[in-house]
Amino acid sequence: MQIFLTLDYELFSGANPGSVEKTILLPTRKLLEVADRHGAKFVFFVDSGYLARLQHFAPDYPGAQADYDAVRAQIEALDKAGHDIQLHIHPHWEDCTYDARGWKMDTSRFRIHSFTQEQIDDIVARYKKALTDIVGDKVFAYRAGGWCLQPFDKLGPALKKHGIWLDSTVYEDGLNSSQTHYYDFRGIPGKSLYRFEADPVKEDPDGYFTEVPISTYAVSPLFFWRFAWTKKFGSGEHKVYADGIGAGGTSGASMMRMLTRPTKSLVSMDGLRASLLQKALDANAKKDPEGNFVVIGHPKAVTPYALRELDRFLLYAEQRQHHVKTFSSFAKQ
Repeated sequence: MQIFLTLDYELFSGANPGSVEKTILLPTRKLLEVADRHGAKFVFFVDSGYLARLQHFAPDYPGAQADYDAVRAQIEALDKAGHDIQLHIHPHWEDCTYDARGWKMDTSRFRIHSFTQEQIDDIVARYKKALTDIVGDKVFAYRAGGWCLQPFDKLGPALKKHGIWLDSTVYEDGLNSSQTHYYDFRGIPGKSLYRFEADPVKEDPDGYFTEVPISTYAVSPLFFWRFAWTKKFGSGEHKVYADGIGAGGTSGASMMRMLTRPTKSLVSMDGLRASLLQKALDANAKKDPEGNFVVIGHPKAVTPYALRELDRFLLYAEQRQHHVKTFSSFAKQ
């Protein structure tokens, strides 16, 4: 299988977004230590609205300038080392403000669909430019913030206009209807790569967009009970390096499904979920030996435990002759 280790490179969206050092830079360095031992490369989906807003406030606030310089330096180093730098959009940054005390977060417009067609086009253009100004003309892939990809009628034309042709947002049986998140990926093609045009869950062989879904794995309710217990009572190896607070987003109905019956879970390198990586790889490889295995993660969710499990997983994958790649491999085909 082709393995893609994808990371949403971002701060938290709660009232305390966290510091750049502990929430982004430090955990990313920890992840790189593991990847470098195996010669693996990541796909970083950079929350570039954050970069754009730092640039906006930098002339007036040295703290914003310092944070921008630090993040830009790391992104430049990642690009130079061969990792992918791609587009991740959390449009709530449009409403967040910065002063000498730091960020004042406003997530009232968390979904990009809260904006008009013209505003979406402008957001995609500016946010992509925030990345191309750093890494050059290498940005062609997208992941929706909060998985809020639907409806696609206003977003699709903006992505197409600005040269974004690959998406990696959807996942099998994905469903959420909380106040901040909405998506319904039920019924996507049972493939690890397909084309689409107007609807990301409906295959169109002649479509402009390529979808590389995030992989899933069947998980019992017992895992999520263990997950909840570990999150509340876990030891130091389960503590994240980050210092921010998330805004939530999983609906009560979604949580109840996970705690009461088997569900399809995203394959993730975050926290306790990293313990499932080997089993998830085997299950997906059995179903589609030549397919794509897409793992999602977040530097802000990195724990010592997750790093150890990622290390074990990469060794396991090497021994079974699976190959870690970046989405740039599709651009070269």
